[in-house]
Amino acid sequence: MNKTFCFLTLIFLSSSFACLRPVTKDFQQAESVINEANMAEYVKALASPEFMGRKPFTQGEQLSINYLEEQFRQLGLQPAFNGSYFQEVPLMEVINKPLTNMCVTGKDGTIELKYVDDFVMFSRRVQPKTILDDVPLVFAGYGIVAPEYGWNDYSGIDVRDKVVIVLVNDPGLDSGNDSLFTGNAMTYYGRWTYKFEEAARQGAIGALIVHNTRGAGYPWSVVVSGALVPDLYLQDPGGYADRCELEGWITGEAAAALFHKLGFNFEQRTKDARIRNFSHQPLKAHLKFTMENTFRYDVSRNVGGLLKGTDLADEVIIYSAHWDHLGIGRVIDGDSIHYGAVDNGTSMAWMLEIARAFSALNNKPRRSILFLAPTAEEEGLLGAHWYVNHPVLPLAKTVANLNNDLMLPIGRMRDVMITGFGQSTLDDLVREAAARQDRYVIPDPTPETGMYYRADHFAFAKVGVPALFARGNCDHRTKGKGWTAAYERQWLASNYHKPADKYDAASWDLSGTAEDAKLAFYIGWKLSNSIHFPQWNKGSEFRATRESYMTK
Repeated sequence: MNKTFCFLTLIFLSSSFACLRPVTKDFQQAESVINEANMAEYVKALASPEFMGRKPFTQGEQLSINYLEEQFRQLGLQPAFNGSYFQEVPLMEVINKPLTNMCVTGKDGTIELKYVDDFVMFSRRVQPKTILDDVPLVFAGYGIVAPEYGWNDYSGIDVRDKVVIVLVNDPGLDSGNDSLFTGNAMTYYGRWTYKFEEAARQGAIGALIVHNTRGAGYPWSVVVSGALVPDLYLQDPGGYADRCELEGWITGEAAAALFHKLGFNFEQRTKDARIRNFSHQPLKAHLKFTMENTFRYDVSRNVGGLLKGTDLADEVIIYSAHWDHLGIGRVIDGDSIHYGAVDNGTSMAWMLEIARAFSALNNKPRRSILFLAPTAEEEGLLGAHWYVNHPVLPLAKTVANLNNDLMLPIGRMRDVMITGFGQSTLDDLVREAAARQDRYVIPDPTPETGMYYRADHFAFAKVGVPALFARGNCDHRTKGKGWTAAYERQWLASNYHKPADKYDAASWDLSGTAEDAKLAFYIGWKLSNSIHFPQWNKGSEFRATRESYMTK
């Protein structure tokens, strides 16, 4: 063994042992400032009727971002964006107004599908009216082109200037075959965003995704809620000419009825679509639909507060929690304000209390810490996507992102659930932090919902920054797993993206959210005083992107 190797080994072991040092009194004192009473005050303010559901482009936005700016200022955080707490995000608001129902004509006649009941449609194409007149309809299986899985649903069919119908999620879902894609765990190919992107790349004029609750991860009511309010998109110099003219969803029941009318068994076609290079049969049907579109251009704002580091201040760890919600929508049970108390008031409270803890440290961290509240997460992670393309510090200097979303206020949990478990070495820090709290780590038990691709951390992961989405979610300390799972199912069915998501002092217990904040504070504290960068694990789809600029 040569001397150089021995020296490098000694350095490695020394740094490893340094990571295992017990926490300092300074850390313990700072950690102790995190408390649920503060969290409750944050949520009560952000989810109050005055904030009108925190919709971008509304007075609710101005109240929300001003509130966050004041909190960051009180915590002693510096403005993150060239002397400002605000980063402008140029957005386009689109109102799509269907002028007709959707009619599909085949050899045996016409079937009329009703807007909202059977389908929803929207478009980001900058044109005043969208008219589809006898456009051919094509079934394209799952609408996936995935070379690494040897899969191409568009092989052998020409969908140019046609409307494609595709299935939600991946072929592996409920197939009983874990080697088919990733079995029940959704890949990005299963996300609705990918389906529309791929249909456009293939030259389709429109795309309809067949909805089912298990495959989508949410009921039809959530799809409808999103469709009935103005949509937001990042402004595009080309007016989104490269996107389909129409993007939409159709219920599973409506799709089955449509296929039956056209002489096909929808259930059998769905099974066939799981077969690699399945045989396409033309639907021999044409679609008619007309929609009117209006556009408004404005800027929304990300909000960011920065705690500058010491000797490694040019490296940054980012905590994030989106500030926006759905604003005022249709009336449900006598209320139209989508308050967003859990989604995402609890996570903003989580982030603000972590910021309070970092500000309480006497020994400031070596690396900088950015607390980021992105806008327009509900519209497709728009603020986060804008940030990663316009970062405060370069991506090569961005150590990690710790994001949270929709933290249920039901008390302390035994588990720490990692959504995207196995993606990166951040999992190791979660295990270490969980052990301090007598907790255990588990993967997300419902990977088929694709949650790793549905919150702001994905914007960071997509550009290669190791990103963590972890919180207690599955095993209540006193009520157990069954009760927790039942509560979550009931909450998602009754509250998710509905006015019922409001603060309730009588039933809420934020002690678990506070414990999760302490866990994330520990992880960030360890990272902020290290010289090492977390890594994507072998096999992660984000590893190559990170390596492409970290090795330069």
